[in-house]
Amino acid sequence: MAGGVIVPSDGAAADYGGSLTLSVFMTCLVAASGGLIFGYDIGISGGVSEMEPFLQRFFPHVLKRMAESKGNEYCLYDSQTLTAFTSSLYVAGLVASLVASRVTKAMGRQAVMLMGGALFFAGGAVTGGAVNIAMLIVGRMLLGFGVGFTNQAAPLFLAEMAPSRWRGSLTAGYQFFLALGVLIANLVNYATAHVSWGWRLSLGLAGAPAVVIFVGALFLTDTPSSLVMRGQADRARKALLRVRGPDADVDAELEDIARAVEVARRSEDGAFRRMATRREYRPHLVLAVAVPMFFQLTGVIVLAFFAPLVFRTVGFGSNAALMGAVILGAVNLVSLMLSTLVIDRYGRKVLFMVGGIQMVICQIAIAWIMGAKIGKSGEAAMAHPYAAAVLVFTCLHTAGFGWSWGPLGWVIPSEIFPVDIRSAGQAMNVSIGLCLTFVQTQSFLAMLCRFKYATFAYYAGWVAVMTIFIAMFLPETKGIPLESMGTIWVKHWYWKRFVQDGKGTVALT
Repeated sequence: MAGGVIVPSDGAAADYGGSLTLSVFMTCLVAASGGLIFGYDIGISGGVSEMEPFLQRFFPHVLKRMAESKGNEYCLYDSQTLTAFTSSLYVAGLVASLVASRVTKAMGRQAVMLMGGALFFAGGAVTGGAVNIAMLIVGRMLLGFGVGFTNQAAPLFLAEMAPSRWRGSLTAGYQFFLALGVLIANLVNYATAHVSWGWRLSLGLAGAPAVVIFVGALFLTDTPSSLVMRGQADRARKALLRVRGPDADVDAELEDIARAVEVARRSEDGAFRRMATRREYRPHLVLAVAVPMFFQLTGVIVLAFFAPLVFRTVGFGSNAALMGAVILGAVNLVSLMLSTLVIDRYGRKVLFMVGGIQMVICQIAIAWIMGAKIGKSGEAAMAHPYAAAVLVFTCLHTAGFGWSWGPLGWVIPSEIFPVDIRSAGQAMNVSIGLCLTFVQTQSFLAMLCRFKYATFAYYAGWVAVMTIFIAMFLPETKGIPLESMGTIWVKHWYWKRFVQDGKGTVALT
């Protein structure tokens, strides 16, 4: 049954005041550190997959296959067994993210982050101590459950705790820590590559970021929205006072949160069904599918996983390939820092446009260089200056991602959903992302072998499509409180036909 909050279509979004307090900053810092878990795994997989002692112990047939593929540079690492080591984690993550939706709603964001940290720590311990493939896969599954839980809870925690005027920068902190995790993992791989048991250290150190998020989450209070949903209004008010500061209109914000939660309770069950079938949720459904799909199709995720292998393909030696991955991680981190400084000043769409154009140009340049210098057969060796040019364009592509889709792929889904479908919407976002991560990581090396240099032109085409989509269909969410987010849909040239009720108002449920 529809009903609940009605927001005037021409009304201004609420501003509850308050300042960027030390409490909210530290709270969001701890929550954002959940990105370390995902980032470390993204960065560690590609380097470990290249370590000969690791391959010799678990995948000796892959070494033989690699030796037989020396005549084709594109197919040097084409092995479904090897890519399964990386991609299997995301099947478990997909399952966990769907379960985490209900757990998040029932137990709160903090509890889910604690569970995610504990599972990831257990997974790091099992994979680091693995003596056979069965232990390796069990450990990867535990890591996947940890990723699924933290990816569900941490972005919601950040969006609900951050003041609206700084929400973009604080929510982008999740991607910042993700990039930091990638960089740390690449540095660890570079340091351990020549040690026979180095792969154990690389995999086992996954427990370190898990400890950070678990211990930090112990000291957090849950979000006001989550507390109100679970009938703890007094604790919600205390949480608001703590994070907003004495100058904020806490009572007004709490009243809006309580009103939104009351609307959610009227139609508490069937959030997925409502989002899929009710007309007023059409923009939320489309973006819940489009944003994670486009996020994956930028090509950055698979480059982050397989950067050392790609750099080996274009002619770098083992050490140089690992160092190239380190450089790539550092570029991503710096670009994310720049994005954090401007995301709430210039808005989301400007960053999407600039980053999208930059990525298209770089992907086309990479495809052209590889096609011209390695050739279609992959038998020609690439000269070092051209290999260096591939590294430069890969870094520029990563930088474009780092100040656009990198942070905004997490920020936008955490902002746009009304409270009654927020957990379901985030679960859909995470599950689609993890599903596509599995597909991409499992297929990328085979695609590189078959599509050759056209692999990068393929990703360039998708980035062009997604940039046009964002320009046309994403409303600007900068500075809009979550409880007033309904105003952006009724003013949008296309989405207003779905959310308007014909009286100049928009129903949030």
